This record gives sequence, structure tokens and C-alpha cells, in this order.
Amino acid sequence: MKKTTLRQNVKNTDRKWFLVDAKDKTLGELAVAIANTLRGKNKVTFTPHVDGGDYVVVLNVEKVRVTGNKEEDKKYYRHSGYLGHLKTESLKVVREKNPARILRDAVSGMLPKNRLRASQMKRLILVVGDKNPHEAQKPEILNI
Repeated sequence: MKKTTLRQNVKNTDRKWFLVDAKDKTLGELAVAIANTLRGKNKVTFTPHVDGGDYVVVLNVEKVRVTGNKEEDKKYYRHSGYLGHLKTESLKVVREKNPARILRDAVSGMLPKNRLRASQMKRLILVVGDKNPHEAQKPEILNI
């Protein structure tokens, strides 16, 4: 009997579509499940240096839940590059302005900090509201 190891590459990757409803889901648990699916860690053919993950569509991004005092205490930072131009906003303000940023930053922080992160983040679709723009792909429900 001959033993061979299957090496995954972008050409033999079978990408699926998954759908997640973020309503009343905890931010950290949701971000971990999404990051693992984008990276492809739930597949048998997982290879760390290959982008072999799936697509994830997240509905109701604005209704994600956080625990404790994070609405006021959690801070998001932006910097323009000029001295003294550090902008700080709380989670409550970010939720009003751009609710998709909350989950995008959480998932991005859980992906590897290399060239694969940009291509993996392109497969994350965040939707404010409950209308799925990718129904034609027939996404499966991602259990969290």
C-alpha cells in the first residue's frame, strides 16, 4: 500500500459559502468561528501556507453582543500618520458610525499577520440588516 500526502494549493481548493446570523452572538466567539472558516482550519486538507478557506456572509452585524462594560471601555484607534493625530473612539460610537468595523477588526486580528490575511479578508462579507445579497450561492448555515 502506497501512502501519499495530499498537498493543498489554490487550484485544488473547493470553496464553500457559509451564512452566519450575528444577532445576539458574542463578539469573540463569533470572530473565532469566522476566522477559522476563512482560514480553512476546519478542513482535512488544511495547509498553513495556502489560502484554502471558505466564504462567510455575516448578517445583522450591528446586533452583535459584547459583555461587561465594553460598550464604553473598548477603544478603537486610527492614526493619520501625522504627529498627534491619533483618533480614539469607543465601541458605542463605532457601532453607530460603522458597525461592520467591529467584527472586521476582531476577525482580522485573529488571522495570520502575513500576505494571506488580505486574501482571506476579501472572502468575508459583512451585511448590515438581514437581507442576504449572496442567496444565489446557496450558503450553508455555520453553526456557532
